[in-house]
Amino acid sequence: MGDERDRPEDETICFCFGHTRERIVRDFLEHGRSRILEEILAAKRLGACRCAAANPRGT
Repeated sequence: MGDERDRPEDETICFCFGHTRERIVRDFLEHGRSRILEEILAAKRLGACRCAAANPRGT
C-alpha cells in the first residue's frame, strides 16, 4: 500500500454516497470537522450503507 499523498484527489473514497478524497478534505478544512463523515455515520445507522456491494474492491 502506498503513501496516502500519492493517491489522486478525485479518487472515490465513499462509493455508497460518491464522496471523493478532495470533497472530504475540503469539507474538513471548511468546517473544522467532517460533516461528510457525520452524514455517512447517520446513513449507516439507518441501514443505508452498501459499502461491500458498491465498492469495486469489495471493502
